[in-house]
Amino acid sequence: MARGTGVQSKVHYKGSTDDYVVFVEDPAMLKKWRDDKTIALVEVVDAFKIFTTGKQGAQGELNTASKSQLENEFGTSKEDEVIQKILQEGTLQETEATARQGITNETIGVRGPF
Repeated sequence: MARGTGVQSKVHYKGSTDDYVVFVEDPAMLKKWRDDKTIALVEVVDAFKIFTTGKQGAQGELNTASKSQLENEFGTSKEDEVIQKILQEGTLQETEATARQGITNETIGVRGPF
């Protein structure tokens, strides 16, 4: 798949001190995991990283959450446990992934090596 042509799926969790985001591989697998916890997390998440948006909702600038932020919000800094809580209690959001650069002038025609 070309960069910027897919759907980006993430789970947004609104915490008491910050907003947290975890990216998921497949929304259908997330729904299955919520009903059946025997499914491995590696099948659900895109990466074992937890992001924070600085109370800017799901659309804010993403920064990696620190261990102290996780400890303050979730009572643990173990990423597996935090990811499970975010996936279970958060809201799934799917957005169209945009390309970094698109066609700026279509009248020029095809660009690239000939």
